[in-house]
Amino acid sequence: MKPLCIDRSALVVVDVQKGFDNLEKAGMRRNNPDAVTQISRLLAAFRSKGALVIHIRHAGLAPNSAFRQDGSGYPVQEAAREAPGESVIVKFVNSAFIGTDLEELLRRLNIQTLIIVGATTNHCVETTTRMAGNLGFDARLVQDATWTFDRIGPDGANHTAEDIHAMTLVNLSEEFAEIVTTSEVIEELCT
Repeated sequence: MKPLCIDRSALVVVDVQKGFDNLEKAGMRRNNPDAVTQISRLLAAFRSKGALVIHIRHAGLAPNSAFRQDGSGYPVQEAAREAPGESVIVKFVNSAFIGTDLEELLRRLNIQTLIIVGATTNHCVETTTRMAGNLGFDARLVQDATWTFDRIGPDGANHTAEDIHAMTLVNLSEEFAEIVTTSEVIEELCT
């Protein structure tokens, strides 16, 4: 992994919202139970270096969305709460680049490397990471700071969160992003 220069890198925290806690309480099973702890470590590291942190929030539009702005699932999880002065971008679709000023903000600040964390690996994290790569950013997806849930496929087969997570990393690796760990990012974060 190449060193991360703080003046050209940003930590992008995708959808770490209480709606995912609610899904777990309702019985959905996830992988990476320590992902939010890893996100907290990354937040502390980026903040200690004065590096850019951008928070993404999903605002569900469907009446039954777990992430409606007026619902209990919209607020951020406490461990990933933004600090004063950190940007919060609200999105209404999977990609943090669609219908937002994220790209404009990154270009204006001359940010080239995005460290992407959050939920879920195969939805908003994957879509945001693919677009980041397509837009020419040096995207780095942190595998132990993302998570997803078990899902039933269109054929009725059960797919574990671990398998979905792993396949998403395979799909993104090399073409769209470098797959890294929290420890690697912290080790390479330089001034």
